[in-house]
Amino acid sequence: MAIIKVKGVEFKEFNTKLSSFRKALQIKNNIVKTLNNAFNLTDDDVEVTIQKLPIRRVKAEFTWWMEGYKLYYSYSQGKNYADNLYIISKVIEGKAQEVIDGKLEMNDFCGLFREEEDVAQQRKDARSLLGVEETCNDLNIINKKYKLAAMKAHPDRPEGSEEKFKALNNAHKILKRELE
Repeated sequence: MAIIKVKGVEFKEFNTKLSSFRKALQIKNNIVKTLNNAFNLTDDDVEVTIQKLPIRRVKAEFTWWMEGYKLYYSYSQGKNYADNLYIISKVIEGKAQEVIDGKLEMNDFCGLFREEEDVAQQRKDARSLLGVEETCNDLNIINKKYKLAAMKAHPDRPEGSEEKFKALNNAHKILKRELE
């Protein structure tokens, strides 16, 4: 099995033959168990909707509340919903272990996953500003579009604009955070 690295966490690839509603539910329960063990969170502190057909290629999203913050992580680069949810579980598990081991501060953990209420709209606007499709999840394409647009909008250029340059940087940062 291949090793995957997401957000600095390495883990084994998910076996897609195990993609079922029951397996997706088990993965969700493992995330809750991880958060409970590390931070004393319960089912009441999390929000996730399990897809009835986890073999569909759709984004998985996981939201939880901790330390007064709404924390959120989504992933859509996997083969299917169960794969995406598995990757979310491994990222949360890895980062929670870093907190337990003292390698990551609680504030930094929260900062990795803290999202504003309108994050979905921000991501949509960011894709629009960079000139990529709403469904584009390829960071290489987004990086290329960003570099071209940023080069044209750079304040040192005759046609450049500091406001546009800052907006492009912010849009790129929003999408990079989502897709890394």
